[in-house]
Amino acid sequence: MKRILLAAVTASFVFSANAADLKKGQELISKGACIGCHGENLNKPVVAEYPKLAGQPADYLYHALRSYKVTNNPNLGRSNAIMVGQVAQYSDKDLKDMAAYISSLPGTMVMKK
Repeated sequence: MKRILLAAVTASFVFSANAADLKKGQELISKGACIGCHGENLNKPVVAEYPKLAGQPADYLYHALRSYKVTNNPNLGRSNAIMVGQVAQYSDKDLKDMAAYISSLPGTMVMKK
């Protein structure tokens, strides 16, 4: 029983240490001026070629943001010069916080069935 309790407590500490910080994500989004391209609430891009970000899954957003930091493998990285420059200043934790915040925003994307 002690082992189960210890495992549960340890898991809760690990989870809370890795949990995304929505407030920090919001601050980083503001600092990065993301609305300049992705529009109001990150849901109204200034041109149709830019994606709507609000409401997309946090794990997808994190992976997409992280992919702009991969510069030595064209099979894994993304090559948009603007985004490469934007994400260079952020740590992986920052990107997770940003992704969680963006995911928490209401979005208008519709998936066709």
